[in-house]
Amino acid sequence: MLKDIIEKAFSTTDTEFSALVKSVSVIQKQERSDGIVGDSTVEEGLVRVKQGHKLILVGDLHGDLQSLAVILQKSKFLEDTSSMIIFLGDYGDRGNESVEVYHVILYLKSRFSDRVILMRGNHEGPSDLLFSPHDLPDQIIAKFGNNGNAIYQELRTLFDLIYHGVLLEDSYLILHGGVPVTFSSINDIANANKTHPKISHLEEILWNDPREIKGSEPSGRGYGRYFGKDVTEQALKITNTKALIRAHEPCNGFRLNHDGLVLTLFSCKAPYGNANASYLEINPNNCNLDAEGLAKIVELI
Repeated sequence: MLKDIIEKAFSTTDTEFSALVKSVSVIQKQERSDGIVGDSTVEEGLVRVKQGHKLILVGDLHGDLQSLAVILQKSKFLEDTSSMIIFLGDYGDRGNESVEVYHVILYLKSRFSDRVILMRGNHEGPSDLLFSPHDLPDQIIAKFGNNGNAIYQELRTLFDLIYHGVLLEDSYLILHGGVPVTFSSINDIANANKTHPKISHLEEILWNDPREIKGSEPSGRGYGRYFGKDVTEQALKITNTKALIRAHEPCNGFRLNHDGLVLTLFSCKAPYGNANASYLEINPNNCNLDAEGLAKIVELI
């Protein structure tokens, strides 16, 4: 089945790809309207996942189709119908197969909608948070010709419908970048898309990075902030979680920060030349670990 999915990603037409994007947009709208995805609850931009599932967490892919294929094969997502997969964002740009990566993850969402959670990375951010390089539009136009611009705009519409936070209840806070440094409740995270840009919570969720500092300071990225261990500790207290799991920063598979409170996953190789990519499987037997414990069970590919 995986081979067929990959082959279709390369052979898809503009009409088929457009229809896939639109179908996933409909699914996302319905999930937000119903307030559920599978047996998880949806609160605007936040998904609350109950303990008890096998969860497969995937970090930045950036057009690395080979790494995505290996993750799907090793994790046995397609065979294990009890598992859920959470993509932490940054699907395209930099890698040469961004369109194909999008096709695969959108196909998975359309085919297994109750088992797939799509999260928003900074490369799926709102149009007022510009970044570079952003070669996804060029790749879409190269593949689909004159209809490329319209398809790209359809994707941008979808970006506003995917989630920016996941909470594995009593265990882990899952964000693309990092915790907003001044948030005071989980509702601030859930509603970050609604309060943007007046309040910077969404920008920080998508762009923040952990550093070994106290408090926070402006990020060198131009958006977001660097945040210290004390900020992480406060965020975990507010959300009643044991660790922050995030993506966003290139690393050789994974990285730890803040004395075992923050785990960074990075799931692509090709665009960055790193030796390892990674993914993480969480199940009922290991959902009480801190980030240092999770790092010991990260799967490297």
